[in-house]
Amino acid sequence: MDKWDKRFMDLTNTIAQWSSCYQPNRNIGAVIVKNKRILTTGYNGAPAGIKSCKEKGECMRRKLNIPSGTRHELCFAIHAEQNAIIQAAKLGVSIQDATLYCTHQPCVICSKMIVNSGISKVIYEKPYPDDFSSQIFEEAGVELVQFVY
Repeated sequence: MDKWDKRFMDLTNTIAQWSSCYQPNRNIGAVIVKNKRILTTGYNGAPAGIKSCKEKGECMRRKLNIPSGTRHELCFAIHAEQNAIIQAAKLGVSIQDATLYCTHQPCVICSKMIVNSGISKVIYEKPYPDDFSSQIFEEAGVELVQFVY
């Protein structure tokens, strides 16, 4: 890893602080970069116009006792990686062959979106217990690297 990787990973942690997730340990940030240029960013939070869990004062997943890594559809938040990809689409920014930096290893749903968006490399800090996600990246030829400070 080089100084640029550290800079972009540091930025993911700053962006994660913008999260509107009710659970502080679930604050996740993402940055999509190409040629050392930031293309888009994302953090996990409710869709535009929808009250976040922080605003509602509770986490629906916690309330329903949903284990981490399961039933992704039962959550008001959009994942950080999804928000970064959506932002690129909304702004008309090509992310083909870009690198996605993320505070956490992407889940399987995000991994599929990352593959189809053309991102070629994912650098993450914290692991996530989702072997299927790793399999998707491996089969698609997307490089998956854990960043260690």
